[in-house]
Amino acid sequence: MSSCSDEAIPGQPIVLGCGQLCLDYLVTVASFPIPDQKIRGTSFKVQGGGNTGNALTCVARLGLPCRILAKVADDSHGRYMVEELESSGVDTSFCMSAKDGASHFNYVIVDNQTNTRTCIYTPGYPPLLPDDLTESLLLDVLDGVRVLYVNGRSREAELLLAQKAHSKNIPILINAEKKRTGLDELIDLADYAICSTNFPQEWTGAPSSPSALLSMLIRLPKLKFVIMTLGEHGCVMLERCSSEVSGSEEETDIDELHESLKQSTDFTSVLPVCNSSGDWL
Repeated sequence: MSSCSDEAIPGQPIVLGCGQLCLDYLVTVASFPIPDQKIRGTSFKVQGGGNTGNALTCVARLGLPCRILAKVADDSHGRYMVEELESSGVDTSFCMSAKDGASHFNYVIVDNQTNTRTCIYTPGYPPLLPDDLTESLLLDVLDGVRVLYVNGRSREAELLLAQKAHSKNIPILINAEKKRTGLDELIDLADYAICSTNFPQEWTGAPSSPSALLSMLIRLPKLKFVIMTLGEHGCVMLERCSSEVSGSEEETDIDELHESLKQSTDFTSVLPVCNSSGDWL
């Protein structure tokens, strides 16, 4: 399949993602094993992974042109991941290949009983570094881009790219999975944030998840919305509707608001459900 840059309509916005690619070895089991136990897997699959690769694959399958900036090892795993992205419609022309290196990979145990997954990550090398990003490359990779996606895995290189995107008024979306050294510099530049379940409270120290989301909007005035994922329970999104939000009273109210939304949400529906509070902030 041609890359999405070949099929893009002239002037159509491009989504750029920067981060690590990782090969996933997924095994599904009836229930998670206990120590020293031997069990049978019910299915096995090898596929490309990593937050950036997964996100751009979804973007491409939704029909939007997208490209990735990453470094992969010149091994069978690296070539497989790049080819898989290309087959999904992701432009990989800015993927760098390291002659001497090893690809990142994950062992992923999918538990059918609890609908959870456990990842055992093995880092590869070499990483994407700021020295890899020349001024001409930065200009080329950002050409036509309307949204930049980062997650902090290649922190220093992503920060350099984000700073360049910010100078060109390109919106930045960050996937904040967990606290990492230097992540604050990236998140300060973000226009949008998608967080794991635990990140908002870990990052803010707030007493509850809803108050942590509000605290993020207060601390990060550039942030337009923040989303916290909840696994099988969907997600919670807090959107800025006013620039004048401060004080502890709002943090108390938002806990009550969140509880009322939970009470009025139909969790039994087999179709996606969106329950909105209206213009609250």
